[in-house]
Amino acid sequence: MKLADGRRGERPGATAPMTRKWDQIELAGHRVDVYPPTEQPPAGVVMFLHGWGLETLADAPEFTRVLDELGLPSVCPMGGRSWWVDRLCPEFDPALTPQDFLLDHVLPWVEREWGIAPPRVALLGISMGGQAALRLAFRFPDRFPTVAAISAAIDYHELYGRGTAIDHMYESKEHCRHDTATLHVDPERYPPHIFFAIDPTDVDWYRGNDRLHEKLSALGIEHECDLTTRAGGHSWDYFNSQAEPALRFLHRGLLSRRRRLV
Repeated sequence: MKLADGRRGERPGATAPMTRKWDQIELAGHRVDVYPPTEQPPAGVVMFLHGWGLETLADAPEFTRVLDELGLPSVCPMGGRSWWVDRLCPEFDPALTPQDFLLDHVLPWVEREWGIAPPRVALLGISMGGQAALRLAFRFPDRFPTVAAISAAIDYHELYGRGTAIDHMYESKEHCRHDTATLHVDPERYPPHIFFAIDPTDVDWYRGNDRLHEKLSALGIEHECDLTTRAGGHSWDYFNSQAEPALRFLHRGLLSRRRRLV
């Protein structure tokens, strides 16, 4: 199953002018790429969860261009190939789960430094990070009512037994399956702003996205998805093609949340 999200020897996306600069900080011993707010109060902040290739939005000029247009700041923590789950992953940290890192370290920093707190934090993820963004939003819809996922590797339990960190984090393939985003959907409690997209030629991960669409539709849960656009399969060509629709969806969701808080 394809998880090589990056491009060896080059940065994904085309060169684009930036009005702000990416910076790096360290939280709980882990790197976080940050894109600060403009002087004008933003609608919210985008927390990006990277994929298997470990690229953040600091490596993606096309995403940065849209962040600039929308005046959105972003925070991009590094989580290794941990799948961002609530389980210890030796590659990430021997004592801190990736989920606790996000909730107990990254979010408090954003609130302390930028004055932005849930529900004005939107989740965005690609591939490995896409499934994590969806799973977090379904688990904590009050904190994360706005979520977008690109090429989400929802059925990551299919990798169990193939020598990845998943083998050490779960007791079995079935145990892993029960922790996937689709199994965390609660028909009584869910995020109101959900978007996901995947190239139909992305054969390894398409069915999981289609299955999630079927489940949400059957439960009457409002969502937006693009399961038809073809732009390069599981690659940065496709990821970049979804930068604008995904970020604009998040921006609309954040504006809606802000109006509800006024």
